[in-house]
Amino acid sequence: MKRLWTENAEAIAWVATSTAIFSLIFASGKFAGDSASVFQINFLRSVGGFLTLAVIVLIRGEGLRNYTSRRPFAHFMRAIFGVCGALAVIQASADMPIVDATAMSLLYVVFVVLLGMLIFRERIGRRQAAGIVICGGGALTIMMARGAFQNFDPAYFTPALLAMSGAALFAFEGILIKVLSQSDRPLTVLLHVSIFGLMMLAVPTFLVWKPLPSMDILGYMLLGPLGIAAQYCTIRGYRMADISVVGPVDYSWLVFAALIGFAFFNEIPTIGVLVGAVLIAGGGIVLATVRPAREKQPTLEMQ
Repeated sequence: MKRLWTENAEAIAWVATSTAIFSLIFASGKFAGDSASVFQINFLRSVGGFLTLAVIVLIRGEGLRNYTSRRPFAHFMRAIFGVCGALAVIQASADMPIVDATAMSLLYVVFVVLLGMLIFRERIGRRQAAGIVICGGGALTIMMARGAFQNFDPAYFTPALLAMSGAALFAFEGILIKVLSQSDRPLTVLLHVSIFGLMMLAVPTFLVWKPLPSMDILGYMLLGPLGIAAQYCTIRGYRMADISVVGPVDYSWLVFAALIGFAFFNEIPTIGVLVGAVLIAGGGIVLATVRPAREKQPTLEMQ
């Protein structure tokens, strides 16, 4: 029993570390302000991530041909969802309080469940339905507390819509990662999304490029290896413990976002935001503690 508890504690530490790193990455737009666009930030992050992966491949002594996939189109679509989702969340975090954007971005859990019903033919029980309702109620509470539907103020409605769109895009990306992981190695998946991401971001980044100090460029590029490290932490944690143990840890994103907003931007959450965040976290925990009845094969095949 003690050994199991120790392994679970270590797994939670790995996933919490990953969540903390991603919280900083998605807050990068807020830190940048008007000095850099979200396209520049994500492009430089992709460059840093690709260089990190290239170094790993060189250390292993393997060529890039060993990491080719028979499903390039699926990898391309995954890159589209991931890049667009990151752009949406970073822009939303720059235009609204970080904790608010984070809370609504975490609705990706709900979207993943709904997509699982469609693609993996998963049945939704009472607990899953309750989790979806609780998360949805939390998001609505936050948006109402921040005035999203009061006179339809576009100053808040637009970034809120971006955050929720990012959540949906991340959910589609997550489904594709699950499908691709059944046939491709993790490094293959990471390399493909990195290369496709660079290709997609190159032109829009060139069109909106602003001169940046060398230290800023280096800082944004360092987000790349940070992202790779965060994904490594996630893999380690999810391999060590059941999803019911490490799944709810993803919702510590709210805690880290609140700490970042409070420490660096003097953002004090309102009561409505706190209540909504608690509801979303509670609904996510309900969803994370549901065990699937049996493993199902995906009905969607993308070659």
